[in-house]
Amino acid sequence: MEKYLKINSKIENLRKVEKLVDELSAEHSISADIYGNILIAALEAANNAILHGNKLDENKNVIITVRIEEKKLLIKIEDEGNGFDYKNVPDPTAPENIENVNGRGIFLMEKLSDQIEFTRNGATVELEFNLK
Repeated sequence: MEKYLKINSKIENLRKVEKLVDELSAEHSISADIYGNILIAALEAANNAILHGNKLDENKNVIITVRIEEKKLLIKIEDEGNGFDYKNVPDPTAPENIENVNGRGIFLMEKLSDQIEFTRNGATVELEFNLK
């Protein structure tokens, strides 16, 4: 099973990402605890793609591809930006960063997904969730 969603870089389009996750959850009877992890991580990734990757340029798109393979849900989110240095993102839990508003999205994605991988210099993130 594979689903595909292409949105332009407007924050309001995060509703479409939420709808996609809701549909997947209903179609595949995903448990509530895993659903929450999937929803928050997918919204964070899509938000980062819109805001940081595409810099809110409505002429640029974010592409979301979702696949279910055996007992795994894979979500790939791609933007049209230049990427970022994902290996050197400051730890938002470090005392000097606690008050910072930015920097929590990647931390959340790492904690909520079972596996995360950045490719294309950070312009693509792949989230993997184990469906028990």
